[in-house]
Amino acid sequence: MERRGWTVLIGTVLVALLTVASLLVKVPYVALGPGPTVDTLGTVDGTKIITVQRGTASKSTGQLRLVTVSVSDDLTLWSAMYDWWDDRYAVVPRDAVYPPDQTEQQTDKQQQQQFQDSQTAAETAAYRELGCSVDVTVKSVAAGSGAAGKLKAGDVLDSVDGKPVTSTQNLVTLVQGKAVGSKREIGYTRDGKARTATITTGKGDSGKAALGVTVTEKQPCKYRVKVSLGEIGGPSAGMMFALGIVDTLTPADLTGGKVIAGTGEIDADGRVGPIGGIQQKLLGAKRDRATVFLTPAGNCAQAKSAVPDGLTLVKVSTLHGALQALSELRAGKPTPTC
Repeated sequence: MERRGWTVLIGTVLVALLTVASLLVKVPYVALGPGPTVDTLGTVDGTKIITVQRGTASKSTGQLRLVTVSVSDDLTLWSAMYDWWDDRYAVVPRDAVYPPDQTEQQTDKQQQQQFQDSQTAAETAAYRELGCSVDVTVKSVAAGSGAAGKLKAGDVLDSVDGKPVTSTQNLVTLVQGKAVGSKREIGYTRDGKARTATITTGKGDSGKAALGVTVTEKQPCKYRVKVSLGEIGGPSAGMMFALGIVDTLTPADLTGGKVIAGTGEIDADGRVGPIGGIQQKLLGAKRDRATVFLTPAGNCAQAKSAVPDGLTLVKVSTLHGALQALSELRAGKPTPTC
């Protein structure tokens, strides 16, 4: 065989080997794409996502859809390159999704816990929006702490230096607002009577100021719902759950007949925080016929650069603000946009 023939043969074999390698060799990347969306006012597998246990359920003509991101693992070189060129996907290092110091099972469990916590925060924020206060109640008092002999289990913490306590998170923020060893005026209720105590803070487990108590949240409320939705991880569905709860428990149709999607982590005080995967979530919302996307203020810059045609971005920072924006949409008034 002539030299040229050998060159062609060797080149063909090398190309074949490289092609096979690209189809078989795994790379340490994952592809993030538009995941499924779910109407929080609807059902999954015949089960209502939000079931009213106390109160009266209402019906809406539209939808409030939470959005998700799909994760494609075990990418080959070829599939990673294919997804890289597809605008619907983001190819990122696998460690960005599955930290190297955790097993996949640990990461999935953490994601599930974040999802459960987001449901709890959504319920608390929704009930508060409907007029139900939160009682931050002492569970126990550490011996030798500044609170020992002044507070006891069952006390409801009302204020710190005159500023109202609205949630456990809010209490921590207020207490840590001054250095360890500061004297704080604590307002509390015991046996139905309002009282005050001056407590010198100690050092908590975080190294920051602490009263020396463990607390729990109680929320006496005429409303109660059960939220049932599994197989979703992370905290970003919180705001849409809260909106779904408020819509279900009030006569007004918050949707105005529209398909409204959105995302955002929510805390018990109703503050809406930014999330990841905004581009993929926008595409999922558009795919499932949403015309409005409730966008955390912290994601507006990213969202504006990736919003598909026909999807209106509405900027939200709080649950109350999101409800106000929905009211403005129903009335045909301008809403805060990104």
